[in-house]
Amino acid sequence: MKTLFVKPAEAPRAWYVIDAQGKRLGRVAVKVAQLLRGKNKPFFTGHQEIGDYVIVINASKIEVSGRKRENKLYHHHTGYPGGLKTVTFEKLIERHPTDPLELAIRGMLPKGPLGRKLALNCKVYAGADHPHAAQKPVAIEV
Repeated sequence: MKTLFVKPAEAPRAWYVIDAQGKRLGRVAVKVAQLLRGKNKPFFTGHQEIGDYVIVINASKIEVSGRKRENKLYHHHTGYPGGLKTVTFEKLIERHPTDPLELAIRGMLPKGPLGRKLALNCKVYAGADHPHAAQKPVAIEV
């Protein structure tokens, strides 16, 4: 079996919009990561960027199950000695409403240059408005 190589001009790339209001964080992140990678296409190749563009709206109204709103922790390091900072899901979504979803999506993409490039094809917005109406995105239900 030969390896597939798809020329960028031959790979049709669509725009999709997903409304995250009332949806579970992980369910939305999985669907977005699959669309970004292009796993829904018959000519999927793991080493090429052939996925679609995804717009996620209402990211500030995303849900988590159980007591994760109070107990789920996000860590980052400032770069200074003893600079490990921890914040709960509740406080993170108040301060940066798009960060929990962006972090979940990035964690499901490949690590390295390809994953960083794919992450740029995902646009996450806290509210219901987005500036990509000219691309005519297709609504997808999760």
